[in-house]
Amino acid sequence: MPGLTHVYAGVGRRALLLPVLFGLLWGTAQATFGISLRLVGVALTFAVVSGLASLSGSLVPLLAFHPADLLRPRGLLLLLSIPFLLVGLILYAYAGRRRENEQATQNTDAPTRKSRFSTGMALCIFTGIFGSSFNLGFAFGGDVIRGSMQQGAGPLTSTYAVWGLVLGTGFIPNLVYCIYLLARNRTANLFGQSGWPREAALAIVMGLTWVTAILTYGIGATLVGSYGTSIGFMLFLASSILFANLAGLITGEWKGTSARTRRFLIAAVAFILVAVIVLNLGGLF
Repeated sequence: MPGLTHVYAGVGRRALLLPVLFGLLWGTAQATFGISLRLVGVALTFAVVSGLASLSGSLVPLLAFHPADLLRPRGLLLLLSIPFLLVGLILYAYAGRRRENEQATQNTDAPTRKSRFSTGMALCIFTGIFGSSFNLGFAFGGDVIRGSMQQGAGPLTSTYAVWGLVLGTGFIPNLVYCIYLLARNRTANLFGQSGWPREAALAIVMGLTWVTAILTYGIGATLVGSYGTSIGFMLFLASSILFANLAGLITGEWKGTSARTRRFLIAAVAFILVAVIVLNLGGLF
């Protein structure tokens, strides 16, 4: 980034504060996202979180930048998507509860599993509401992007100035939570046990893959133009939902469940995908 310090010094305090605040919210949501994965699994977590994140990630910029559009085609499509999203979430919760009950017959800790499921669903809802904050940080970072381009950055690399704020501050809650867990569980010594190089390599690959996806999304959203944070975000979330559910099925999260339960799962995925598509089609108007 050419002249990065001049970019940050040249924009207003609000232009820096909003990406920073959204980064902190997003980082907190990522910590709860990890807990949700452990409690309710990959498929359920991604669907609930992605559906709610799509709604909040589109609704907030619309109300902030174009409130009058709420009663125009763009806003009406957003409102139309809400019933599909709610039905999808209800079906997903029902399918997830059936999965817990059916799998619990094979275990002795059924009350514990039910408690974990309720806690996990609550965390999924929290994560979904605030999980779109990285997209909001990008959406509210227009002044920073324009300042970057004035300093000589291209349309692609100009997004890095925003991601530096959003992802940099998002790292803080994750770091604090990890340090808290290491101290509470006294598990720091695990880093020195056998097998740590493989685990560390997997973690590094996960990090690099994920950050590459985020940076690629930012570049794509910039190239698309005014539709980037709507249509681009739709494709981003829809792909996440589909691949997460595929991963959940492959890894056996729904093993031992009935065909009826899996049909509820498929219906839930369909409703949430329709909601995401209808919601983000509003970006065409």
